[in-house]
This record gives sequence, structure tokens and C-alpha cells, in this order.
Amino acid sequence: MSEEMTPEETTKKGVSRRGLIIGGGVAAAAVGGFALMNRGGGSSDTADCVTTDLSDSEATLNMSNWPEYIDEDDGDYVSTLTTFEQETGIDVTYTPDVNDNVEFFAKVRNQLGACQPTGRDMFVLTDWMAARMIDAGWIQKLDKANIPNVDKNLISSLQGVGWDPNREYSAPWQSGFTGIAYNKSLVGEVANMNELLTRSDLKGKVTLLTEMRDTMGLMLLANGADPENFTSDEWGTALEALSKARTDGQIRAFTGNEYVNDLAAGNIAACVAWSGDVAAAEDENLVFLPPEEGMMIWSDNMIVPVQGQHKANAEKLIDFYFDPVQAAKLAAYVWYVCPVEGAQAEMEKIDPSLVDNPLIFPTDDYLKQTHGFMALSESDASAYEQEFADVIG
Repeated sequence: MSEEMTPEETTKKGVSRRGLIIGGGVAAAAVGGFALMNRGGGSSDTADCVTTDLSDSEATLNMSNWPEYIDEDDGDYVSTLTTFEQETGIDVTYTPDVNDNVEFFAKVRNQLGACQPTGRDMFVLTDWMAARMIDAGWIQKLDKANIPNVDKNLISSLQGVGWDPNREYSAPWQSGFTGIAYNKSLVGEVANMNELLTRSDLKGKVTLLTEMRDTMGLMLLANGADPENFTSDEWGTALEALSKARTDGQIRAFTGNEYVNDLAAGNIAACVAWSGDVAAAEDENLVFLPPEEGMMIWSDNMIVPVQGQHKANAEKLIDFYFDPVQAAKLAAYVWYVCPVEGAQAEMEKIDPSLVDNPLIFPTDDYLKQTHGFMALSESDASAYEQEFADVIG
């Protein structure tokens, strides 16, 4: 990290995981896609879907994760996954086939709904999708005795989430932030959402995200509501403010990860952004910051489907990645928020320049600015997704 750059301006090599999440049209697809989700969700027959764990006789594990979201063997460097295989004797088939939550859900929903194996023992999915799968009864409860490092080392800000309050079904892989990014070679600091959506020097040079929970989470905060506990009236007020900004010509587009290229090229001046995208851009002119009213925080979570056939092996991997030594190695590669207490101290041995980077190891004051998004019922989620899709077009 350059001494002249603030932590929010730091960059990294590699492709951003979060930048691959959502592309155009996903919101509308989500509305239609989840109608099938609760067919048996939480019902007694769902419990009958849980398969026999073959971990005692089969030292294998099939895991689906996001692209560019794990360290890799390189010369003398031995990756965390290779270390896990060497230490446990478990052969991991690691597949980076989660390009976005909705797309991945489409791959596995028919098998999950029919109590059939998906060919995977573990998924890594974002909070809201993990919550939906848990609510549907498609995720196995973890054996706490097999994952002591999670209870011991999970950072406090990721404990007690509303959709899995005791972390009985999930363990975070990595986390990140949604806030504001701007190109400092084009405009001055954009301090809050009101400035983003009203400043004349930004008119027509702003993009927001197609991911409803990120964009609307910030809109709710900007309008004085709590995204973790809001009413339908508060939702309506925030949506109206978003609609007005679009009608007024302030917003150029609603995008997926392509906003980074536009921001660097000067096609836009500021945007709603994911922290990892800005870090990955390797452009000293791009600045990520928390809006004054607060920013959104999200996690991608390790979960085991009911038809996962190697649950105990999956739990060994979860516990392994909650070892601070291994967590620090992973964080040094992916540059997202590390969920493991103690990894910051271990980072001193790997890359001291990353120890105080709040995008990896946020301080308590930094985390006080963050908010999650309220868990939604199936009907509310469908309604809100449709209303948001109607506004963004």
C-alpha cells in the first residue's frame, strides 16, 4: 500500500469476487425464480431429505464458491486449500461456479426441491440467499462440536445475524461493504447519498447497483430508515426518492460490476460500489468511502445442503478456515473483510501493509457505520424486488 494513499484507496491484483455477483436484469429474474423456493420449505418431509454422511468412509468434499475468491498455489507458496488437503487427507473438488446468487440457485433448485443430490457438499452464498435456503429447509444444521473455531473466533459484528442468530447453519467465508465510490480526478468527495443523487456536477454521471438490497439499503439509510427494520411506508419513501433521482436525470444507469470500468474511464464520476471492486481496480484515483449516513455490510456464507454427502468433512474445512493463521493467508489474497478474530495479528507476519486496512480488518468505529438488510418473507421479497425492478427499468 502506498504511503500517500488512504486505506479506502488501496488496491489489489485479481478479479473482484463481488464484482461478479449481479448483472443487468437479475432483479426481475429473482422475482420469478423464487416462487418455487418454499415448496416444502421447513416441512417435515424436508428433514427426510437429509442424506447419510459418508465422511467416515469417503475423504472427499465438493465445494462451490465464487471465482477469484481463494488463494492459489504459486511457486513455493502453498495455498490454504492445499494445506487443508495435506493436513486432513480430504480431497477437495473446488469449483468456482457461483457467478451470482440467482444463477446458482437456478442450477440447484430442482434437485433441492426434489430431495436429490446436487453433486455439492457445500455452497458459499450471500446472506439473503443463504437465509432463503435455510428458511426453505434445504440446509443442514452444523455440528458445533466439529467447528469450535467458529464460536471461538467469529468476529462479533457477524454474530447474531437475524436469519441465523446462533450460526447453527452458516459460517461466513468473507464479508464486504456497499458504499460510495468516486473518481477524485473528476470530482470532489461525495460524502453521502443525498449528494450522490442531487449534486449538479454529478448529474448524469452516477450509477447505482442492480442488486436491490445494496441500493435500497443505502436509500433507506438516506431517508432516515433502518434497513434492518423498516416499514412498508419507509420502503415507499425510499423508493420514491430513487425514482425521482432517475426521473431528474441524475442517474445514468443501474449496473453490475461494469461500473468500475466506467468510473476509471471517466464515463461516470461517482456511484454506489462494492468495497472489493474498488480495491481490485488498481487505480489511485478511485476512492471508496462509507456514506455519512452509513453503509451496507454483507457476507458470503458456507452452508451445507441437505443432500450434501460429506457434512463432517465440510465442517472440518469450516473449522480450518476459522484458524487465524489460515484466515490471514486467505485475506491477504482476496482483500475482503476477514471474519476471523486473531487473523489481523497473523497478518503482521504476511503483509504488514494490510494490517490496518479497514476493508480487511475494520475497526469497531468503522463497523458502527454498517447495516445489514432485513430478512424478508417470500411475499415481501417478491413484491419489493418487483417494485425495485419497475423503477430501475
